[in-house]
Amino acid sequence: MGAIVSAATLPAWAQAPDIRTMEPNIPDDAKLILAANELVYNKDTEKVIARGAVQINYGGYKLVARQVEYNQKTGRLTAHGNIELIEPTGNRIYGDEMDLSDDFANGFVNALRIETTDLTKLAATSGERVNGEEMILNNAVYTACTPCATNPTHRSLWQIKAERVVQNGRTKTIRLERARFEMFGRPIAYIPALEVPDHTVKRKSGFLFPQFGYEQKLGFGITTPYYFAIAPDMDATVSPTVLTRQGFLLEGEFRKRFHNGQVTLRAAGINQMNPDVFTGNTSDRYEDFRGMVASEGRFKINPRWAFGWDVMVQTDNNFSRTYDLDGLDDRIHANQVYLSGLGRRNSFDLRAFYFDVQDADPVDKLERKQAIAQTLDHEYIVPQPVLGGELSITTNITNVQRDLDDFYSVGGSDRFRGLAGGTTRLTSEVEWKRQFIVPGGLVLTPLLAARGDIHRLDMTAPIGYAGDYENDNSATRAMLTAGLEARYPILATTDYSTHLFEPIAQIYVRPDEDLAGALPNEDSQSFVFDATNLFERDKFSGFDRIEGGSRANLGLRYTGTFDNGVRLRSIIGQSFHLGGVNSFATDDLVNAGANSGLETDSSDYVGMTGIDLPNGLSVASSARLDKSDLSVRRSDTSLRFDGARFETELTYTRIAAQPKYGLADNASELQSAAAFKFKDYWSVFGSLTYDLNRKSLSRNGIGFSYDDRDTVFSIVYEQTRDKSSSTANDWSIGARLMFRTLGDIHVGDTTLAGFE
Repeated sequence: MGAIVSAATLPAWAQAPDIRTMEPNIPDDAKLILAANELVYNKDTEKVIARGAVQINYGGYKLVARQVEYNQKTGRLTAHGNIELIEPTGNRIYGDEMDLSDDFANGFVNALRIETTDLTKLAATSGERVNGEEMILNNAVYTACTPCATNPTHRSLWQIKAERVVQNGRTKTIRLERARFEMFGRPIAYIPALEVPDHTVKRKSGFLFPQFGYEQKLGFGITTPYYFAIAPDMDATVSPTVLTRQGFLLEGEFRKRFHNGQVTLRAAGINQMNPDVFTGNTSDRYEDFRGMVASEGRFKINPRWAFGWDVMVQTDNNFSRTYDLDGLDDRIHANQVYLSGLGRRNSFDLRAFYFDVQDADPVDKLERKQAIAQTLDHEYIVPQPVLGGELSITTNITNVQRDLDDFYSVGGSDRFRGLAGGTTRLTSEVEWKRQFIVPGGLVLTPLLAARGDIHRLDMTAPIGYAGDYENDNSATRAMLTAGLEARYPILATTDYSTHLFEPIAQIYVRPDEDLAGALPNEDSQSFVFDATNLFERDKFSGFDRIEGGSRANLGLRYTGTFDNGVRLRSIIGQSFHLGGVNSFATDDLVNAGANSGLETDSSDYVGMTGIDLPNGLSVASSARLDKSDLSVRRSDTSLRFDGARFETELTYTRIAAQPKYGLADNASELQSAAAFKFKDYWSVFGSLTYDLNRKSLSRNGIGFSYDDRDTVFSIVYEQTRDKSSSTANDWSIGARLMFRTLGDIHVGDTTLAGFE
C-alpha cells in the first residue's frame, strides 16, 4: 500500500454551497415536547429522568431512547439505549450512549452511527461535537449504500476506515486522517489525509479524480482535472493530460450561467511529440502544434423563443477526433447558430450551418465540398376556419455557398450532390384542407394547395450532366394541387380482441414539375420510398424538388389489440402515376428518383408490419417489393427483446443494387446488440456490425459492468475497421470506476455502439 493523496480536496458539482454552519438554530420560543412511560423529578439533584419509550421533539430535533436524564444544573442531557436522533437536516444519528448540551450544539456519543439524507453512512466507536460546528469521530468507517434503503442486508463493495474523522460545519468539509480504502473487505490503498465536501456542498474547488486512457497512436494517457468554483454562477475545469507517445495536452472549460441560459467556452492544445506514428499523408502527421476553441450557448428568451449556438474552430480538420475530445469527436461536427420560436398557431426557425468534416485529409477536400448554409422555416396556421377548413402557410428560405463541386461518378456518368458557387431559394406554399364524415363512416378530406419558388442562381454549370440545367441567373416555378383523401375505418371486436381496418385512397391532380432536374438539388437527395411516406402529398424529402403530375395512392392500414397484451400493426399499399410527367423518372443532378420504385406508372409495393408481445418481445419489418416479380428491393427487419435480465436487438437491412441512383451492388448488413444481467448489479454486453456482402465485420465490441448506484465499474473493448483510413485509431479499450460521493475515474471511452 502506498500514499495515494495527501490533504486532497475533491469537489462536487452543481449549485452554490450552503454556507450555514452546523450550529443549531433553535427559536427562542421553541417548546419541548416530551413523551415517556415514566417521568421522575429529583428536587435534591435537580434532575429530570424519563424512562421507557422516551420521545423528545424540540426545535426540529427528534430524539428517541430508552432513558433520558436532564441535569438542570449543568444543562446537559444524557440518553441511554437504542438512541436515534433526527436532525432538522434529516440526518439520523444512532448510538448506545449520548451526552448532549440542552441546545444540541455539543455532545459526546458512544457506539455512534450516522445516516445522511444522501444515503451515506458513518460508524464510529465514539463521537464528539465541539464548538457547535465540528463533529469528531474516532475509529470511523465511511461508505455509501443506496441499495440499503430497500435491502438492509446489502453490503457495499467499498468503505473507508479512518482513525479520525472531522466534519467541519463552517468549511463544510469531512477530513479523514490515517485512512485505509478497502474493496471486497481488503485494503487497497493507504491515505494519510483525505478531505472531501460534506453532503450539503454542491460545488467546491479542488482536484477531480484522475482519468486514464489508451489509444493506439496516442499511447497511455493520464488526466488530472482541477475544478474551480469561481462564483455561484461561474465555474471552470482545467484538464492537463500526459500522453506517453504525443506529450502534453492541455484542455480547459469555462461555464457561465445566466437567469435564462448558459454559455460554455472550451479550448485545447498540444505540441505533438511524435507525429510520425500517424499514417503518412494525413493531417495528423503533418501538424506539430494542434488545438481548438469551441463554444456553446443556450438561452431561453421567453417561454416561446430560444437562441443559441454550437461552434468549433481548430487548427486542422482532425484534431478533436484524433484526441477524442468529449462531445467534439463526431465524424462531422455541425457548427450552427439558431433562433427558434413556437406559438400556438405558428413556428419560426432561423439557422446558420457550417459542417466541419473531421477526416485526415490534409487539404480538407471533403470539407470544402460541404455547403455553408442558412435556412429560415416558418409555418402559420390561420386561427379561424376558412370555408370550414384549415388554412396554413409554409415559408422556407435557403441560402447555400460552397467552394468545390461535390460530385461522384456512377456507371460512367457524374452525379452532383452540390455545385460550386451560391444559390438562394424562397419558397411559399398555401394549403387548405377540410374533413367531412359522411353517413356510414366514410371520412373525406379535400385539399387545395398553391406553391411558388424564386431562385437566385450563381453556381457553376455541372459538366457532364445529361439533363437540362438552368443557366440563367434566376428562375421561378409554381405548383397547384387539388387532392382528395378517402378513409373508411372498420372496427371489428370479439370477446378477446379489437381490430381496426382502414382502407385509404388518395388522388392528387397537378401540372408537371417546372424545371424538373434543371435546378440545384440540396435538400431532396436522400429519398427512400416506403410505407411511412406512401400517403404523403409530396414524397420528396425537401423543398428543392416538387412532385408533379397526377398521382393516386392506395393502401390498407390495420391495428389489432388483444386482451392478453399482444398488439399488431401493419400498412400495405401502392402508388400510381396517372398523368403528366413523372418527377421521379426525370433526370436529376443526383438521380433522386431513379430506382426508387416510383419511376414507373405503377409503383413497387410497400409494406410495414409489427408485433409486440407482453413478454417483451417485438418484431418489426418493412419492405419494398418489385411490382413485377415481388422480389425484395429493400427490407429492414428488427427483432427486440426486453427482459428483466436479458435484452437484445437484431437488425437486418438489405438494399438491392440501384445503379442509376449510385449503389452499384447489393448491400446487406446485420447489426446486433445484447446485454445479459447474470447476477444482481453485474452484466455483460456486446455489439457487432457484419457486412454480409463483403463477409466481414465492420465493428465489434464487448464489455461488462457492475452498477449498484454507489459503485460503478465497467470495461469495454471496441474495434472499428475503417476502410476510409480517416480515423487515427482502429481499436480502443475503455474503463470506468465510480465511487459515489468520492469521484469518477475514466480510462478511455466506455460507450459501445448500440448502447449509447
